[in-house]
Amino acid sequence: MTKAERALETRERILKAACEVIAEIGFENISMRKVAEHAGVSKALLHYHFDTREKLFAEAMTHSFAQTGTDTEDGAAAGLPASVLLARILRSMLPTDEELRQDWKLWQELWVRAQRDRTARHLAVDLYDQLHSWVTGAVERGIASGEFKQCDVAALGTLVLALCDGLGIRVMLDDPRVDLATARSTIWATIAPFLGVAPEFPEL
Repeated sequence: MTKAERALETRERILKAACEVIAEIGFENISMRKVAEHAGVSKALLHYHFDTREKLFAEAMTHSFAQTGTDTEDGAAAGLPASVLLARILRSMLPTDEELRQDWKLWQELWVRAQRDRTARHLAVDLYDQLHSWVTGAVERGIASGEFKQCDVAALGTLVLALCDGLGIRVMLDDPRVDLATARSTIWATIAPFLGVAPEFPEL
């Protein structure tokens, strides 16, 4: 392994550890020492890669975001019907499993920080822009193939994000009125008329 490869591997290990620690105890309670211990690196090495908690948090959020929905990327999604692709995206945007629940905890930390920190606010808006593009790209693909009918793609993307946020929070709270199946079916039944498809959530 080259020096550059070792540095990249260390950086990835630190970011993974940071995501886990932030999700477990919250950003306000973490220290660089706790992250270093969890990653199995020295505090000096951690500071070599990330000199402040804020930079570590921003990179951890971006890292977490980049790991989400890998089965919807171009190579993995080739040949999938647009409805299945969009359904997979919706699944990835909800707290579907333990890994995604951890991602949601990070998002909740970002929402709180964004209220009082300009850098966090810009990061949140940028990540939402990427989510919006992710959703609208799938919708545009379906329209181009004739699977979906013409609609206001940008408005539909905004609606999808709002529904995922609102219902995802209820799932994270273990609200007995909103489980994952309810969240998925509610979102799909709401957007199906705009797309011209059946209201039942597609089989994945």
